[in-house]
Order: sequence, then C-alpha cells, then structure tokens
Amino acid sequence: MKTSYRAMQVATPGALELVERPIPEPGVGEVLIAVEACGVCGADAADIEGADPTLQPPRVPGHEVVGRIAALGAGVPARWRIGQRVGVGRLGGHCNECEPCRQGLFQLCRNQPFVGASCDGGYAESMIARSTGLVSIPDELNAEEAAPILCAGLATFNALKKCGAEAGDLVAILGIGGLGHMALQYARRMGFKVAAIGRGQDIAADVLALGAHVYIDTRQEDAADALKRLGGAMAIITMIGDAAAIAAALDGLAPRGRLVLLGAGKDPLPVPAGFLVGGERSVLGSITGSPYENEKTLNFSVLCNVRPLIETLPLERANEAYQRMRSGDVKFRMVLTMDDRRPASA
Repeated sequence: MKTSYRAMQVATPGALELVERPIPEPGVGEVLIAVEACGVCGADAADIEGADPTLQPPRVPGHEVVGRIAALGAGVPARWRIGQRVGVGRLGGHCNECEPCRQGLFQLCRNQPFVGASCDGGYAESMIARSTGLVSIPDELNAEEAAPILCAGLATFNALKKCGAEAGDLVAILGIGGLGHMALQYARRMGFKVAAIGRGQDIAADVLALGAHVYIDTRQEDAADALKRLGGAMAIITMIGDAAAIAAALDGLAPRGRLVLLGAGKDPLPVPAGFLVGGERSVLGSITGSPYENEKTLNFSVLCNVRPLIETLPLERANEAYQRMRSGDVKFRMVLTMDDRRPASA
C-alpha cells in the first residue's frame, strides 16, 4: 500500500519542484482524492508567482482537479463514497455557518479555502478536500476534459446565465483564450448571436469554429463601432483584466445592456456615469460558482457537446505546462495528467 505521493510544489516564487510527500489522513468533513487530472489556469499565476516563501511545506497549486475519492474523513455525507469520481474547483468548500451560507450564497462563503492558494491543490497525485466543495463528475466526461470545466467552464457558463440577454440577442465575448473559448461554445448553444472580440487574424478560424457568428479583430476595427453596426450588444462578457480594452468596447453596449466582468484587473475601470444612467446599462462582477452550479455546468456541457480544447502534459512537466500557459502558446487549455499506475490510498 502506497504511503507517499508525488506533488509539484512552489519551491520559490515562480518555480515548481517535484517532491514526494506522505499521504495525509482526511480530517472531519474531508476526503482524500486520488487525482487523475488538473487543469493549468491563468489564476494559478498569482498562486505560483506570489507564493509565500516562508510557508512550510510549500503550497501545491492547481484548482481544476478531477479524480476519485480514496478515503473519507469522519462526518462526510453518505452521498460521497470511496471510488466515486469527483472534482474540486477554485472554491474549496463552504462552511455552512457564515451569513452568505445562511442565505444559500455558498460561492460567497467567508470561510472557505481557495484551492491552490490557501490550501493545497491538484498539481499532485493526491489532495485533501472539504466535502462541501466536491463536484460530481458525469461518466460522459473523461478527467482531462472535465478539469477545465470546473473553473473556466463554470465561470463563463454562470456569467452568461447572469448577463440578462435573451435568446436571439447579441452577446459579445471579449478575450478569446482559456475562458473565452468556452464562453463562445456556451453562448452559441444558449441561443445568442455571438460576437467574439480578439486581437489578430490567427484565431479567426478558431473562434468561428467554436461558435462565434462574427469575429471582431481589434487590430483592424474599433470593437464598439463594430458592435453598434450589429445593433449593439445586450451583454459584453469580458475575460480580460485590461481596463483600457474593456473601456474601448463599452460604447458598443446596447441600452439596458450589461457588462459582466470575469477578469479582475488591477486598474480602475473608467465607466461614464451618464452612459450607465442614460441607457439603463449596468456593470456586474461574476465569481466562479458553487458546487451545485458546477454540476449544472458539467451536465450542460454533456447535453450540448461543449468541450474544452486541451493539450496535456504529465505532472512532472508542470513547469513547462505553466510557462506555456503564461506565454499564450496553447490552444486553449493545458491539463496535467497523473500516472494512473500509482493510485493513492490512505
């Protein structure tokens, strides 16, 4: 019986190292997951580059985790069982006690860990997770496909549900990458007229194949003018944190339209108050979502044949996968895979 597992931990800020760790025992309300795949997300950058160098042991990043339950701690609900396929996203499990939890707003729980940041994540063969953060994985999805849906898929699916647009309305997706390529697929299957906004013609064929009706290349035309020629967007869903690029597209928002922000940039977003008031427009921030919403996203993905476009690398090449994600040299998501000959057990 195995007593250790391999993990890629943040050796120094910006660098990952392969280590062997003893397999932990799950505590009350926790499970041990034998990890099968973990997506490499853009949000991992802050966890890896900004890691606390004094933390011992160093943090293991990764928050798009798919695997099987290897052990159960005390008090885990009966719905979770040994061998069950599960996933964990960015939000590591709500507390069921704080004010947002009492209101059923589990995604806003004040006491939940952020996987890969405040607790160890899935760049590893094993990980501990709160049972309240677990997501059931449909049989129709393999681990590598399901992993990016737990963050990139959930974030974009929920943003589109909140955007206020109705079937037939124009919806613009600003930023075509790991999140944007999922948003295009979901938006098309939700019945929207989909405009993709990106930079350069190198992705034009891809975005049209993924579901966009129109591609707006900001190197060749003004995004706001292009949206206005199409009648104005009832929603602009932005994946990027570039305040200037968002502001440049904003004028293409139709009256009563909604700007939905997924990217959390550092710079203030300039939004003219008169533009909002005069057209009854609004700005909305959207976080990823709860485990229940994650399961709805996975089920919709199966129902409507939405899949992330992925490239895979083994766990020990996590540094390479991370650097490729950072450089943008991937279409469109990197996923780490584990050696299935080394199953974890308690």
